[in-house]
Amino acid sequence: MSREEQRQAMRGVREGLIEELEDLYRRAFDRIGEQDLGEGAIARLTQLLLRSREAAITPLQEEIEAPLITRAPGEPVP
Repeated sequence: MSREEQRQAMRGVREGLIEELEDLYRRAFDRIGEQDLGEGAIARLTQLLLRSREAAITPLQEEIEAPLITRAPGEPVP
């Protein structure tokens, strides 16, 4: 597998993981909304879930969006 194919495969894996996580969090938010917990408890759970979602998904997104380094430092630009 070439380097480019490996990069594309890793990107696909990351994007798939993001989709799975989004679905998981969507279902969790739905479950919270279905419970009779009171506004305060729902607000706290929702805030925790949002923080968890951010911590889980952001690193994957940042890696996808990271600039690609295609040459070693000090190597002349073609």
